Formats: sequence, C-alpha cells, structure tokens
Amino acid sequence: MLYPQIIPPFIDKIFNHYTWRKEVERKEIFLTFDDGPHPEITPWVLSLLEKYGFKATFFCVGDNVRKYPETYQQIIAAGHRTGNHTFNHLKGWKTSLDEYISNVQECRELVDSNLMRPPYGRITKAQTSRLIREYEIIMWTLLSGDFYHGLDCAKAIDKMIRKTSAGQIVVFHDSVKAERNLKEILPPYLEFLSRESYIGIGL
Repeated sequence: MLYPQIIPPFIDKIFNHYTWRKEVERKEIFLTFDDGPHPEITPWVLSLLEKYGFKATFFCVGDNVRKYPETYQQIIAAGHRTGNHTFNHLKGWKTSLDEYISNVQECRELVDSNLMRPPYGRITKAQTSRLIREYEIIMWTLLSGDFYHGLDCAKAIDKMIRKTSAGQIVVFHDSVKAERNLKEILPPYLEFLSRESYIGIGL
C-alpha cells in the first residue's frame, strides 16, 4: 500500500451516503486528526494549528477521552470540532451490528458530536444505515499515511502538496503510532497551506 492516498473523484459518487469532500467557494481545507486525544501529541498539534490560525476536527476514540479528559477539553477550548471514532477503535467489517452501534453510542456519552468517522474507513452497509440517521459519516479525500511505518516523509510531503485542492478532507493521526511521521510531515504541510492562502477549518 502506498501513502499518501488520494481518493478518486468517482468514489464519492458511488458511496454518496458518506462525506468525502465539501463544496467550498474559498480556499478552504478540512484538517482532521484521528485516534486521540493523547496527552502529549494532541497538545503539540493544537499548538501548531494555533501558530497558523487553523481549525480542525478531531475524531476521538472514546476510551482515550475517558483516560485523558483534560486533553479533550483542550481541543474544545481551542475552538476545534470533535467527532465520534467509536469507543474502542473498532473495525466495522469484523464487528457485529449491535456491538458496533453500542460502541459508537458509548463514545457519544463522552463526545457530543453529530460527526462520525469509522476507524480504518471500514463500516458495513447495515452499520451505515443505522448511524446515518444520527450522524454525518465523514471519510476523506487525502490520507496522509502518517501511521504507516514505511512512509517516506519527503515523498509524502511532496505528493500532498501536489495533490491538495480546496474542499478536501485531509487525515492525520494524533497517536503514538503516527507520532514520528506526523512531526515530519505536518509542519511543512501547514506551512504550505498558509503560504498558499488556504483556510484550515473544522467540518
């Protein structure tokens, strides 16, 4: 698997019950961060976003919110949006309907949001049918691949810069697994967005 990944335009037409990108009139970009909060990595991300005046959406794992409530409140206090990423980062394809829905609802007790992103982007048709009644299910246009151990950061930054366009939903991860790559690719990517007059906003 090669990263970063760009979602082809036809995907959002086939799977149009999910949100893959947004129609925008300005140079807006939707920055998202998955799998947090983390007590050290998330504050680092928040500080960097503040430096550039960008807002983002953090798709939080409920169990991490339970463990690090102060960090979660930092996200809220800084004016960012949050979304549901299940309580235990479940893979929908390998989880029964009832267990998956219950896990999402358990996360909802801690993350008050109508936005939901399925971990790994893997969710069944039945799970979607149940959740779409209450949530906007957010996928992505550009997946940074920061979680990938074999990521070539220099090539990743170059590709992300070349493939970025207004209205995209971009995924990073504020997690231990992604930390090394995140700290390599996020600063130059945000610098590029700022230089090119993109506006980083939450969903």
